[in-house]
Amino acid sequence: MKNRVPIPATALILAKTPAFCLHCLPILNVPVKSRRGRLCWYDDAKCLDLIYPLKGLWGLPGSADHSSLRNALLSNTGAGEPGRKVDPLLPPWRCGLATGPSIPCQCRQSDSRLALLLLWPPTPALPEQAGRNANECGGEVAAASPPPLGEKVPGISSGHPSSADRPFPGRAGGAGQPPSCGSASPAHPRGLPGGPRPGRVAAAMELQKGKGAAAAAASGAAGGGGGAGAGAPGGGRLLLSTSLDAKDELEERLERCMSIVTSMTTGVSEREANDALNAHVCKGPPQHEEICLGLFTLVLTEPAQAQKCYRDLALVSRDGMNIVLNKINQILMEKYLKLQDTCRTQLVWLVRELVKSGVLGADGVCMTFMKQIAGGDVTAKNIWLAESVLDILTEQREWVLKSSILIAMAVYTYLRLIVDHHGTAQLQALRQKEVDFCMSLLRERFMECLMIGRDLVRLLQNVARIPEFELLWKDIIHNPQALSPQFTGILQLLQSRTSRKFLACRLTPDMETKLLFMTSRVRFGQQKRYQDWFQRQYLSTPDSQSLRCDLIRYICGVVHPSNEVLSSDILPRWAIIGWLLTTCTSNVAASNAKLALFYDWLFFSPDKDSIMNIEPAILVMHHSMKPHPAITATLLDFMCRIIPNFYPPLEGHVRQGVFSSLNHIVEKRVLAHLAPLFDNPKLDKELRAMLREKFPEFCSSPSPPVEVKLEEPVSVEMDNHMSDKDEGCYDNAEAAFSDDEEDLGSRGKKREFRFHPIKETVVEEPVDITPYLDQLDESLRDKVLQLQKGSDTEAQCEVMQEIVDQVLEEDFDSEQLSVLASCLQELFKAHFRGEVLPEEITEESLEESVGKPLYLIFRNLCQMQEDNSSFSLLLDLLSELYQKQPKIGYHLLYYLRASKAAAGKMNLYESFAQATQLGDLHTCLMMDMKACQEDDVRLLCHLTPSIYTEFPDETLRSGELLNMIVAVIDSAQLQELVCHVMMGNLVMFRKDSVLNILIQSLDWETFEQYCAWQLFLAHNIPLETIIPILQHLKYKEHPEALSCLLLQLRREKPSEEMVKMVLSRPCHPDDQFTTSILRHWCMKHDELLAEHIKSLLIKNNSLPRKRQSLRSSSSKLAQLTLEQILEHLDNLRLNLTNTKQNFFSQTPILQALQHVQASCDEAHKMKFSDLFSLAEEYEDSSTKPPKSRRKAALSSPRSRKNATQPPNAEEESGSSSASEEEDTKPKPTKRKRKGSSAVGSDSD
Repeated sequence: MKNRVPIPATALILAKTPAFCLHCLPILNVPVKSRRGRLCWYDDAKCLDLIYPLKGLWGLPGSADHSSLRNALLSNTGAGEPGRKVDPLLPPWRCGLATGPSIPCQCRQSDSRLALLLLWPPTPALPEQAGRNANECGGEVAAASPPPLGEKVPGISSGHPSSADRPFPGRAGGAGQPPSCGSASPAHPRGLPGGPRPGRVAAAMELQKGKGAAAAAASGAAGGGGGAGAGAPGGGRLLLSTSLDAKDELEERLERCMSIVTSMTTGVSEREANDALNAHVCKGPPQHEEICLGLFTLVLTEPAQAQKCYRDLALVSRDGMNIVLNKINQILMEKYLKLQDTCRTQLVWLVRELVKSGVLGADGVCMTFMKQIAGGDVTAKNIWLAESVLDILTEQREWVLKSSILIAMAVYTYLRLIVDHHGTAQLQALRQKEVDFCMSLLRERFMECLMIGRDLVRLLQNVARIPEFELLWKDIIHNPQALSPQFTGILQLLQSRTSRKFLACRLTPDMETKLLFMTSRVRFGQQKRYQDWFQRQYLSTPDSQSLRCDLIRYICGVVHPSNEVLSSDILPRWAIIGWLLTTCTSNVAASNAKLALFYDWLFFSPDKDSIMNIEPAILVMHHSMKPHPAITATLLDFMCRIIPNFYPPLEGHVRQGVFSSLNHIVEKRVLAHLAPLFDNPKLDKELRAMLREKFPEFCSSPSPPVEVKLEEPVSVEMDNHMSDKDEGCYDNAEAAFSDDEEDLGSRGKKREFRFHPIKETVVEEPVDITPYLDQLDESLRDKVLQLQKGSDTEAQCEVMQEIVDQVLEEDFDSEQLSVLASCLQELFKAHFRGEVLPEEITEESLEESVGKPLYLIFRNLCQMQEDNSSFSLLLDLLSELYQKQPKIGYHLLYYLRASKAAAGKMNLYESFAQATQLGDLHTCLMMDMKACQEDDVRLLCHLTPSIYTEFPDETLRSGELLNMIVAVIDSAQLQELVCHVMMGNLVMFRKDSVLNILIQSLDWETFEQYCAWQLFLAHNIPLETIIPILQHLKYKEHPEALSCLLLQLRREKPSEEMVKMVLSRPCHPDDQFTTSILRHWCMKHDELLAEHIKSLLIKNNSLPRKRQSLRSSSSKLAQLTLEQILEHLDNLRLNLTNTKQNFFSQTPILQALQHVQASCDEAHKMKFSDLFSLAEEYEDSSTKPPKSRRKAALSSPRSRKNATQPPNAEEESGSSSASEEEDTKPKPTKRKRKGSSAVGSDSD
């Protein structure tokens, strides 16, 4: 063996085991000693490159590539002697390699993510043969010793030495984990899967020492039991079942796959078993799936073979373990509750191995595992699962940090679980591990955690008293940059919506399934037994009360039913939430549940958040008023008190969020009005007073006289309550408005009522500015006091100008703006009470109306340049005022419209909108116009022309502002707006958006729709622009739009598109729209209508096939079909029977009917025989004598109902009629008939 050179003893030892390269040794915890006596490790990226210079020794040409080199290795060809088989115990790489540590790795597949660890199956070696091989190669036998205790070996994540007595090296698993499933061997530094157990290395060492095959066998057993076919599989089933349960399909399939693997590996050597598995996998994807699932099942059911089966699985998998990952997810989501305890343990072990191996997609499995950890459950199994998953994430921290979504999901999960884990020493220990884990991720990867959104703050509030989290809270509030340079503060977090996936992850799949079933399948009124089952299963223990928050957050944020479900009798979301609140037994849990319900309200933004998130809370309060008034009162009280108490520095933002929520609820018609809820007599006086103070915009005024009281019994009690405060306001109201106006619910009267109670308390309110005065500078404080004591408007204006001048000084402290704004809004409350617009509108009266002290801020703003620092400072002051008094917005709009000094300065409002916390022109404008609508309808109409003119992009793209206007105007104000449109001062519609706006208006009230149509008709927009709306109109649901459109169509000459849309309406006996407009057009434009109908009949003369019908039926928009046209024409024919109108005698109509009759099938000929008979008479009159015409008339299958048809008609079949006509017609017509006959036969 002259070509062979000595090799290190360690490599010789490994030759007695499966053929490992030195690079694979870190998996085995065996340090490799070079001749220099130091540890050395090899880079797998260089493995194949290192063996290129040795190709000549193996008899390969110098040009041999990776593939040919690998084939030479796998063919077991000896070095330097091509074709000679070498002893399997001496792999080729032992012969002819360089000495020392430069032994390359030949076990790697360059085209695979997972490296092959074996070239041959392990074969037991005889001691004498082992010695012969060692002597033949000139090697020296030496046992590899483990590293010293405490020494960290590069590439090894755990310092535990290998031992034949330890089947699974490393620390045991989590709490409650059986001893048979410890942690697997430490991970390969490059992410390779775990190899054969260290027991095999010990066995090789024993062989070298001459202890014989028995020792090797014992060691192999300790290492995990040999190959997959080493013995018969244990009989463990996957799922728990009873004798009554049917066999589970998934379990049957997995056991089938397991039996396939067992049959292929039983009774054969490991090498033959591996060959057989690889050969079977190569047959195709189904066989590959069988082997992967079979090995996966063996891992779950045979703990003794788990390590070996996982190694084999890593070798045969061709899809990066995709099949196994999908199956794990399926079992976790569908079968976990039925899974045997042993299988659960093995499943955790398998996930740990997948994570150690760095398998792509293992993070998804970890997140599914976390979903199975139930909140509010401290049973042993649940605690074991929580700790086991936490151990995996803690041990593989570097791997966790590679996935942002896994970081966020893990923090969200364990922050929630910390609350449940207290009491016993075991739970306290677990809790501390969870705290350490969450804190480390929050400190190091805060931006990844930021993706959780506002619910991260909610969870951190629950653990705020834990010392570690107290320190974190201090940084979040006072030093956010310490957590991340991109983190600006807690407001950034609270304004970010929490994604559904986080809210859903805290419910187990079984909980989620049950909730979705109740919200999609259970009818309202039949839910009690389902709720009782859910209560017994998940909410019966004191610890489980914390789960209610998770359920409520899930229902609000994830369960968003479709419109069909909302309009059905399916159990609504508010009913489930009401049940969760009424059955809560813990005060702390009840408080947290209410916070979870209102959490999206606090920083609600219509642009980012959904109405579905806030809808359940208002509906719970609304529907609980009668059966559970205490629930409604509690929730309303909570809503009021949360504003100042949630986080005092952000009180303005919280107030704005709650206001936006209530405003959006009214706009989207979740509730038409909030006054019946806020002013309900079932609420105590203190609560109603607090609601009036917090939300005056949504509270009603004292009710009207007796007439309305009789109509609305609820208002009677409200009136009695209000009349105690102010009896005189009724007389004033009756003097101002008539009874008829009261019956229509006049908005003007409500304005009169709304502010009377406020007048009584205004005198006492200035006292409230005392706390603010203490925070102002002395000079500014004096001026504010002068402003408070000022008796007349002129004196107040002078003082106000001095205040503005002081604010604009360079040394002014901008932090005082908020305090100053609080003082001003208290002092100027009278400015926001009553009507702004003067009764008689003249230039003088308008200038006088804008002479109030508050408007001095606006005047100074108009006199400045936008790039001036003073301009920004005044905008900041207005922004602070806007937070405390939202009415300031429409007052600014009025000033810019009315003041001569502000002429052409309307763009200042856009700067103001961007300076507010809303930061968006459209949102700010809509909120201000809504506030104006509720306070002063005359002002709203006065502002409308300038608003539409100055902000067309914000007003014309949707019907939001139009709906506000038409909802409150009266007929006189409507006529005024129509005049503005006709004079060109106002444009409320444009061609590109008018159709969408009119479609939106279909859901409005009747008078609102009529107003919208009147305003549309005042514009010079062609009717063809909106004619497609016909496809959305139903005769029972949209009579307002149909009547307006019908009256407009009668003024128009019919175009083909108009006729097409009219005919595309479904034909219904009670829907006279199509017939009435067609009849009108027959009278006025008969020739034009006939040409259009002829064109449409010819275009649609081929009836839709079945497949087309199915496709068209799936669309909600009507599609014009031939049958529709014929039905409408038949109705029109009957309608014109007793008139002198000869529409159906026109040549185009008769030609079209003749053309259709020639191509339609017999069923339609029978159905529309009366209609087609007109065409037959026309055809006969041009080709036959009168006698033949009578014969043609006889072909009608039913007696004629109109006077123009012969009375002696007889019933004949369509085919006989056709054949009779064929015999009597001239040749051209006969050829046509043949064609039609052929078409008819094909159709039949």
